[in-house]
Amino acid sequence: MNHEKIKALLNMNAVMKNLEELVRLDSQVAEQVKDLDFAMEFSTLFGPKCSVEFKAGQCRVRPGKHASPRIRLLCFSSAHFNRVMEGKSNPIPVKGIRFLKFLSTEFPKITDRLEYYLKPDGAKLADPEYLKINTRFTLNTAMNAVKFLAIHDPLGKFNRAHIPTGTVQFQVLPDGPSAVLHFDGDTIEVSDQPCASPSAVLLFKDEQTANDLLNGNCDAFAALATGDVKMKGRIPMIEAINLILDRIPMYLS
Repeated sequence: MNHEKIKALLNMNAVMKNLEELVRLDSQVAEQVKDLDFAMEFSTLFGPKCSVEFKAGQCRVRPGKHASPRIRLLCFSSAHFNRVMEGKSNPIPVKGIRFLKFLSTEFPKITDRLEYYLKPDGAKLADPEYLKINTRFTLNTAMNAVKFLAIHDPLGKFNRAHIPTGTVQFQVLPDGPSAVLHFDGDTIEVSDQPCASPSAVLLFKDEQTANDLLNGNCDAFAALATGDVKMKGRIPMIEAINLILDRIPMYLS
């Protein structure tokens, strides 16, 4: 699979996946979508597809085609879709013309709000609530990216081969977000629910530590030396996942 297709997969299934949490955590977006009841599908020619469904005040982002989308948006290639994600192009609506007002005015407000949380700076991160949401989204993006890089990226597949069946949990202390990667043969599942008996655990001292590490703003070895980050259980599983995490900047920046 080429670079643009992998990047499109990550944009669809790791970046856009945060729309689910955005609806739950941001009151402004929650108000926007509370009465929506339809699905929209993003499709690339000979490439990946995903759907975004709004229903009962919630949002679900799923890979692949949707059974009955009200809106279908076409991109001529994975590169075209990636330009859409960067705000440099627009998809082609091939179904749901009557939703053009939503597509041109309402959905951009939602995606702009998502971008606001995904692109931190020092001033934003000084706000504890923003720090909390950005950490949640960054962890979500990283874990879902691992799932797809372990299947499609050459070095990701190589490191995946060294991860046995089991569960690895990433936990922000004392009561911050968690993310769980479950490996079973060729299947990789991502969950935000803590596991009762994980094979390995990586603990962040607090949200600031997690945010700094996940955004590449501090040294992982120094954090381990000071105890700000701790690893327990089958450490080689965490080390292999970290090597896959290192591949994310190759596709997302």
